[in-house]
Amino acid sequence: MAGVITHSGRTATSALKRMTLLQSKAFVARSLVACISSVHYTREIIGTRTEQRVKMNRMRLRIAERLKDAQNTNAMLTTFNEIDMSAIIDFRKSNQEAFSKKYGLKLGFMSPFIAASAYALKDQPVVNAVIDGNDIVYRDYVDISVAVATPKGLVVPVLRSIENKNFAEIEIALAALGDKARKGKISIEDMDGGTFTISNGGVFGSLMGTPIINPPQSAILGMHGVFDRPVAIKGQVVIRPMMYIALTYDHRLIDGREAVMFLRKIKEAVEDPRVILAGL
Repeated sequence: MAGVITHSGRTATSALKRMTLLQSKAFVARSLVACISSVHYTREIIGTRTEQRVKMNRMRLRIAERLKDAQNTNAMLTTFNEIDMSAIIDFRKSNQEAFSKKYGLKLGFMSPFIAASAYALKDQPVVNAVIDGNDIVYRDYVDISVAVATPKGLVVPVLRSIENKNFAEIEIALAALGDKARKGKISIEDMDGGTFTISNGGVFGSLMGTPIINPPQSAILGMHGVFDRPVAIKGQVVIRPMMYIALTYDHRLIDGREAVMFLRKIKEAVEDPRVILAGL
């Protein structure tokens, strides 16, 4: 580049070169400081981190195999709805003392959802069905697997013939299986043969999630946490205890309409307990 002579006899090119050199030195200095800081920081982390390799126990291996099998076999899809829990909370409060006195147990949230699921499965029997080869197997009974967390992992004992049980019978059976699971006494027979599964992530504070089908079943209901949220009721914004629910289903067998109708039946039954208590 040709130099431009200034009144002082120096060229603009020389000034530009000196400026570029100074900028380059400053950049190198900043980069070196950043590099040194990074090295110190990395050394500090490496000096305090460890890894531990532990073999998966038999239960965890089995869970891993079944979940991967579900993912590989089913065309899984999840649909959602939300439930106003006000009515069922009021029902629990008004009946808790009498129920505890009679049965020695507390009314929980799980039993209404189990009863509501039996009600919804009767309305949408395909959700209770399963693909077997080129056939669809429909059941006239409802055996619900309930996911229970234990120190050794997740187990899913089965509550049999739910369609014939009332709230109290469901709560008693649920308490017995839960106690058995926590003591590590659940047998293979206790977990065999369910037609539908309910998983309650709400006990851990879950807002929303997409559960994975428990093979060889065709659907699973995911319950979540109850949180106060603003909702519109008759044109007014009010605060209500709300729960998101999710149905993951095998889309090879269950259409979207059937999945949505199933969740609407769950919502209907939980928001108005008279539906499942008095058959209204």
